[in-house]
Amino acid sequence: MGKVISICIPKGGVGKTTTAVNLSASLAVAENKTLLIDVDPYGASAVALGFTPDKIKAGISEVFNLTKSISFAIHKTEMEYLDFIPANISSLNLEEKFSKSTENRVILRNSLRNIKSNYKYIIIDCPPVLSGITTNALTASDSLLIPIKCGHFSLDALDRLFNYISWIKINTNPSLKIEGIVFTMYEKSKVTEISERELKLKYKEYLLNTVIPTSNLLNEATFYGKPLCLYKINSEGAISYLNLAHEIMNNK
Repeated sequence: MGKVISICIPKGGVGKTTTAVNLSASLAVAENKTLLIDVDPYGASAVALGFTPDKIKAGISEVFNLTKSISFAIHKTEMEYLDFIPANISSLNLEEKFSKSTENRVILRNSLRNIKSNYKYIIIDCPPVLSGITTNALTASDSLLIPIKCGHFSLDALDRLFNYISWIKINTNPSLKIEGIVFTMYEKSKVTEISERELKLKYKEYLLNTVIPTSNLLNEATFYGKPLCLYKINSEGAISYLNLAHEIMNNK
């Protein structure tokens, strides 16, 4: 049965989608059958994997609107062990319908029951909001991976997220676990030093060993619609995400 991991934090610009795409690809490189699901209406994961609108037959929006099965929305990628379900929300009207459908908190969990046994890992790329589809994602998940970029606002977002996790555990998913907190866009600075100190005081037990460095190659790979492990496997960023995958694979 596949392990479902949501990637979430209520803040943009911290490398959430980059982490979702590159972690999924790195798990697939290790020959783990992996499914990446994009539930963020912005749909950035599709761009990062090279899916243009003409290549998308259906997405998570159709699953939530009950017009397509989740199996039909699965797309093969250029990696043998990686499949993908895009968001496929191409207009404000579709986004509004999608938002309304997420009021049912268990749609995603119920849909995943039909396909979980086909995968070792299912990674969910969440939007930077703590409601609606994110509630659905965390209700369906076994654990939560939190990417964080050092800085004051990210620390505030982390506090809000942990309050939200407590609410989820009380109301929809008591077995939800924290997979860990991973530093992204990491570079040595005074802000980094202060942020690390604060995080170790409050969340030390959740901090992962892997750190994802700042890398222009990550943005470059996205421009070409490829995970970094396919674009430049020997780069520092690609190796860091492979290390993150290894750490996740060894988490109990």
